[in-house]
Amino acid sequence: MAKRLSNEGSISDVLKQFIEVNKLESGMDKIDVEQAWKNLMGNGVNTYTKEVVLKGTILYVSLTSAVLREELSYGKDKIIKMINEEMGKEVVKSIVLR
Repeated sequence: MAKRLSNEGSISDVLKQFIEVNKLESGMDKIDVEQAWKNLMGNGVNTYTKEVVLKGTILYVSLTSAVLREELSYGKDKIIKMINEEMGKEVVKSIVLR
């Protein structure tokens, strides 16, 4: 049976508890990582980004530009660090550029 929540608490606390109890964190991380990519990479990269998908701890990014893919491949470690800082926890451990 579900645990009853007290009526005294902020909405953010209640939502965090709801997400935790119902094991929705991985789904929320998928959405948050996609948003973090868009915020960090800017309009130039987002123009050529077709798809951003998080599977486990691997971030798959589909790009329409081979030149951009090659350029981003040199900075994978930096991108991983920036995304994890944006998320506030270690979500991404590796990136696959396609």
